[in-house]
Amino acid sequence: MLLTPRTEAQRPVPGAPRTRPGTRRRAQASALVALAASFGLLAASAPAEPLGVGDRLFPHLGNPGYDVASYDLAFTYSGTNSKPLQAVTTIDAWTTKDLDRVNLDFAHGKVESVEVDGTPATFRSAGEDLVVTPEEPLADGSWTQITVRHTSDPVYGKTREGGWVRTTDGLAMANQADAAHVVFPCNDHPSDKAMFTIRVTAPNGYTAVANGLPTGVDRAGGSTTWTYRTRHPMATELAQVSIGRSEIVHRTGPHGLPLRDVVPAKDRKQLEPWLKKTPGQISWMESKVGRYPFETYGLLMADAATGFELETQTLSLFERDLFTESAFPKWYIESIMVHELAHQWFGDSVSPRAWSDLWLSEGHATWYETLYAAEKAGRPMEARMKAAYAASDRWRAAGGPPAAPKVAAAGQKNGIFRPNVYDGASLVLYALRQEIGAPAFERLERAWVQRYKDRSATTADFVALAEDISGRHLDGFMHAWLYGEKTPPMPGKPEWKPADPTKPAGQTASGKTAGKKAGKKVSKTAAGKTAAGKTAAGKTAAGKTAAGKTAAGKTAAGKTAAGKKATGE
Repeated sequence: MLLTPRTEAQRPVPGAPRTRPGTRRRAQASALVALAASFGLLAASAPAEPLGVGDRLFPHLGNPGYDVASYDLAFTYSGTNSKPLQAVTTIDAWTTKDLDRVNLDFAHGKVESVEVDGTPATFRSAGEDLVVTPEEPLADGSWTQITVRHTSDPVYGKTREGGWVRTTDGLAMANQADAAHVVFPCNDHPSDKAMFTIRVTAPNGYTAVANGLPTGVDRAGGSTTWTYRTRHPMATELAQVSIGRSEIVHRTGPHGLPLRDVVPAKDRKQLEPWLKKTPGQISWMESKVGRYPFETYGLLMADAATGFELETQTLSLFERDLFTESAFPKWYIESIMVHELAHQWFGDSVSPRAWSDLWLSEGHATWYETLYAAEKAGRPMEARMKAAYAASDRWRAAGGPPAAPKVAAAGQKNGIFRPNVYDGASLVLYALRQEIGAPAFERLERAWVQRYKDRSATTADFVALAEDISGRHLDGFMHAWLYGEKTPPMPGKPEWKPADPTKPAGQTASGKTAGKKAGKKVSKTAAGKTAAGKTAAGKTAAGKTAAGKTAAGKTAAGKTAAGKKATGE
């Protein structure tokens, strides 16, 4: 994910098949199950409560006891984006321990019924969990199927961001970091990746597109059902569904890779000069880290004011206005395109095992964004890294070290998306390259995305691989850079000094702002827009203000300087 605009200076796969136990004993008819539930007799051993997988930043996100193999999502859109969609979510999973109840992450929708292996099950809400009690307990190693019929409501109050994004002509999706479960029931944590089939039924005249490749289009009466399926496992936060009066633009990428972009039909001609850049950008990324990891790619250009771009798997979400806003230089927009493209390797194919590992995703995407701007537009990487170094102590004080982000404030779950995991994390990669040398660093990058392809990985995994590739003991070096309260000295750059965190942000000892030092041009006033964004009346150079977004993201009501703040995507 990348907040736009940003300033130049900021800016488990299921295991082997298990033997399924014999047919479970069916003690009573489903009518008795409903009767028991009505008297509160079912699962009386303990009250339903929200669970989690122990993520330090999101304690109640994800659920223990099972490993999802696949999701089948079916949405029916009425043609009005202010009304709930009818939905059916089917989850196939292996249990990893004995379960007398199953917790799913789900909030903001009405549950109409739940079945476990075709038999009605009781259910209740606990926090943001849907707690399902099957007719009989599930044994460890069981293959089970849970079907939930529910609504999916695209209208949220002021206290929630993410999930469905209402566009001028329909809907798109933005689930990072913890909003997939306001759209559909799931195990909403990146450590549990799964295959997806997504079906969308909409009135004729609309086009629906989702992650993966199309497998069918069925027309019946006044509606059309579009079906898409992924060929690689995906984290729930990366799911994407676009419904609108859109046009799908097809082209071919490297090695015959099918590319498809989704754009408002009326804007296709204006957007084509940007769309055709994707094949070359994929080739550039492949020259750095190896073959593109998925079955397709494309840009979803939504007519919506999101204030961010998002790396949804195989179909990255962008604001249309990013490409039609003349205040932004072309090199800047192209580098943002590469940021989201780089995420397909770093963050999508290789997902963070825990949200504290987010720096591995955003740091790498920022790294290749910066490298692309350096190679293609002459924007020196060293200048951006030096500016980041100057700001790093301030970022660490505000948001924590890159691999130990501070827990978000209550009600502001996306406060983990701050500059420390963007340019601050990219700075860690720069320091590592300085320490082990460019050849070893480049081998590390290629090895990382190959070894952990289609998996989730940790910070410890990355450090261990760096040691293997470089033949160096790096634990102490990386620990200081990843977890230290203060920024360590930059190898080979003794003249680099961090700014005093107690001084106003953006001001150096000489009184010049970091933005000016980095060569930022101001093209419009505070009542209008800057060259890299908008002011407090709109957006700042890297995001929005408290009424919108801050210089690198939003505020507590939005997102932070290089990423997100406590409430949104």
